Amino acid sequence: MTKQSRGTEQANVPPRLQDLSLKFWLLVVLVGVGAGVGAMAMMGILRGVQHVAFAYHSGEFTTAVSHHSDARRVIVLLLGGLITGMGLWRLRRNKEGTGGEPTEVVWTESGRLSFTRTVISGGLSEVTVGMGASLGRESAPQRVGAALADFVGRHFSLPTHQRSILIACGAGAGLAAIYNVPLAGAVFAAELYLGTISLPFVLPALLASGVATAVSWITLRTGPAYDIPRLPHPTVSVLIFALALGPILGVLSGGYIRVIVWATDHQPKGRWLVMEPIILFGLLGLLAIQYPLLLGNGKDLAQFAYTGSGGILTYVALTILKPLATTGSLRSGATGGLFTPTLSLGAIAGALFGHLWITLWPGAPLATYAVIGSAALLAAAMQAPVTAILFVLELTQTIDAIMVPLLIAVVGATLTARHLDLRSIYSGRLPAHSDPAVALKEQASRRI
Repeated sequence: MTKQSRGTEQANVPPRLQDLSLKFWLLVVLVGVGAGVGAMAMMGILRGVQHVAFAYHSGEFTTAVSHHSDARRVIVLLLGGLITGMGLWRLRRNKEGTGGEPTEVVWTESGRLSFTRTVISGGLSEVTVGMGASLGRESAPQRVGAALADFVGRHFSLPTHQRSILIACGAGAGLAAIYNVPLAGAVFAAELYLGTISLPFVLPALLASGVATAVSWITLRTGPAYDIPRLPHPTVSVLIFALALGPILGVLSGGYIRVIVWATDHQPKGRWLVMEPIILFGLLGLLAIQYPLLLGNGKDLAQFAYTGSGGILTYVALTILKPLATTGSLRSGATGGLFTPTLSLGAIAGALFGHLWITLWPGAPLATYAVIGSAALLAAAMQAPVTAILFVLELTQTIDAIMVPLLIAVVGATLTARHLDLRSIYSGRLPAHSDPAVALKEQASRRI
């Protein structure tokens, strides 16, 4: 999207609430149930693979990785690359590819999501992440929820605009169920997919995410994802830090988005579809010998940043290597999410800058700076600040005391990143993101 096209964008006008029929609301509940079941199924695959690969049972995945030899880490990643490459080769022989991109279907109100292909590619994604790829585990449940919504929307002949709402609700519900974040999942569907937080969009998203999360409680966790002590109220030092950190992470986000776009545009084809995942996963395995926190979706890395148990050189190394690991995993052709890797990058960058700040102006625990960093970078990279704030709020359940500096950092990071690049980590991955029609639709959806 060029600057010249900014003036041509149109606001995303929601339908009237009374236009949504009883059939639509019943389908929202059905999609919520299906998204919750899909989330449990995908997590079952992930846990099974992690157990086989590194004898993982509970606690932190990278702790289980650390208990095994260096050779096993490399071998498991090499096998993960082989499985990924062979799976992608088989999937891409079909014209439907890996099932379709939910954001593209919603933003263009065209195309379809193959439910069968989406479930298969989702299972492959969880195998990839379970064996150590630096990608998020949320992509599969999100896509499964969206594909189910597309299927039932077409089966019950919903109008195109209502089917788009239902797909967004399914995607948000899958994300909500996987992380136990019903409010954030609903706002994710409205803000990122539908582009406006209004009643006709938010109410069905809330219903779908609430139902999906409740269903997922059958087997998935019900508490906060991260263990963080109660944070103290901010001092002047923390407020100034947030004001300075926002633009810094906005610049980092702009660069991060561009390398994500590059990795997506240069994914392997032909004979390299099998070879490149093996090579890139093998390199990741070598890095994991020294830094096992690079493996997996980034949850353990974020927890490491929140506890503040590392030294400054470790923070520097992880801040540099985590985006490289994620970019390499994506460049290999592997499918996976970017939510948790992005949040963890923001957390470790916040811990790094917070560590430096404390030497100049002490007065707050390192977790304060890490939490602020995770929300700011996530908001800038997604171009969805409200969603990012709610994600961090529900994932940690401790940010109420530092809400003011967190808001300051989120605004600064998002404005800076948007000035540098209108794309997000989601729009930048679209196969047709350079198509003016798709870009125009995507930019319109960014207006709130």
